[in-house]
Amino acid sequence: MSSNSIGIIILLGGFLGLMALRVPIAFALGLSSLATAWYLGVPSLLVAQRMVNGLYSFTFLAVPFFILAGQIMSEGGISERLVRFADIIVGRIRGGLAQVNIFASTLFGGISGSSVADVASIGSFLIPAMVKRGYKPEYAVAVTVTSSVQGVLIPPSQNMIYYALAAGGLPIGQLFLAGYLPGVLLGLALMVLAYVLAVRQNHPAGTRYGWREGLKTAIDASIGLFTMVIIVGGIVAGIFTATESAAVAVVYALLVTVFVYKTMDRAAILRVLRESLGTLAMVIAIIMTSSAFGFLLSYLKVPALLAEAIFMVSREPWVVLLAINALLIVLGMLMDMGVLILILTPILLPIVKSIGVDPIHFGVVLLINLGIGLCTPPVGTSLIVGCSIAPTSIERTTRVLVPFYVVMIAVLMLVTYVPALSLGLPSLFR
Repeated sequence: MSSNSIGIIILLGGFLGLMALRVPIAFALGLSSLATAWYLGVPSLLVAQRMVNGLYSFTFLAVPFFILAGQIMSEGGISERLVRFADIIVGRIRGGLAQVNIFASTLFGGISGSSVADVASIGSFLIPAMVKRGYKPEYAVAVTVTSSVQGVLIPPSQNMIYYALAAGGLPIGQLFLAGYLPGVLLGLALMVLAYVLAVRQNHPAGTRYGWREGLKTAIDASIGLFTMVIIVGGIVAGIFTATESAAVAVVYALLVTVFVYKTMDRAAILRVLRESLGTLAMVIAIIMTSSAFGFLLSYLKVPALLAEAIFMVSREPWVVLLAINALLIVLGMLMDMGVLILILTPILLPIVKSIGVDPIHFGVVLLINLGIGLCTPPVGTSLIVGCSIAPTSIERTTRVLVPFYVVMIAVLMLVTYVPALSLGLPSLFR
C-alpha cells in the first residue's frame, strides 16, 4: 500500500473515528490533520500557516457581523412581527398556521441567514400554537424544519459565505442573488404540499383580518424587513461590500430593536454579544482546522481520485450531477452543514467545473442538498431543535417528513438541471 493511501486512511479514518467518539468537530479535523501531516513528513509550520490562511480574507469579516445581526433580530422580537405579517397574508388559506409557518420562514430566512435560528425562533411559538389548534406535533415540526431550509438559500446566508471562501473567493453579491429564486421556489412547493395535506386531513383555516389591522402589521414588519434591503440591495448596487453591508445591518438592527421596537435593553444586548461570541469562536475553529484538512486532501490528490471514480461511471454531466447529489444527501445526514461545505467544496468544485457547471449554480445545488441534511436524522440539527420544542420524537417526526422530503428533492432536481433558476438573477443584475 502506498504512503498516499495510508495517509488518506489516517486523515479520513481518524476524522470519522474521532467523530464517532463524539470529539468536537474542530478537534477531530485538527487532530486527524496533524496525525496525517506527521506521517507524511509535512512540516507542522506549513499546517499552521494553512490554518491561519483560512481566516485571511476580508470577506470572512462578514460572518461575525451576520451572526450578530441575526441574533439581535431574533432577540429583538422581529420573528413575532413577521409571523403576524405572514398571518395577515396567508393565514386565511386552508391549513392557515402551516402556511403562516412557511411564509414566515421565507421572510425570517432573509434576516437570520440560519436554518437553526429559524427553527429556534419561529418554531418556539408557532409549533406550540399549531399543536394547540389541533395539528399533530410531528406535522408542526415537519413544516417548521423543512421551511427553515430557506434560511440557507435566501440572503444573507452565512453558509453562502463559507462556500464563497472555500471556492476561492466567489462574488458574494451574485451568490446572494442566486439563492432567491430557488429559496422562493422551495417555499412555494412546501405551501402547495401543506395545502394538499390540509385538505386531506381537514386542517383548519386561519382568521381573516381587516385592512387597517393588516396595514398596521405590514408597516411594523417592514421596518425589520428593511434589513434585507440594506444587505442585498447595498451589495448589488455596489454601495457596500458584503462585509460593510453586514456591519451596517448590525447597526440598523440595534437601532430598530432598541429605539423603534424597544425590545432590547442593555442586559439583552450583552446576552446577544455573549451568544454571538460563542458561536463565532466555534466557527473560527472549524474554518481554521478545515483549511488544514482541505490542504491535506489536496496534497493526497483526493479530489483527483474522486473525480476519476465518478468519471469511471459516466462523463455525462447529468449523471455526474446525479451522483454528486446522492453523495451530498448521504453525507448531509451524517455531518454538520458548515463543515461539509468547507471540506467538500475544494473536492467537488473542480469536478463540476470540468463538465461545464457554473460555480455559483453549483453553490446553490450544494446548499439545497446539505439543507435537506439539516432535516434528516441522525445529525439533522434543525430536526433535533424542532423535536426539542414539540412533545414528539425524531422517529415519529421522520415518518411524517416523507412527503416533505419528496418535495424538497423534487425542487433540488429542478434547480440542478435548470441552471437559469440560480443564474437568472445574477445575470440580470451583472
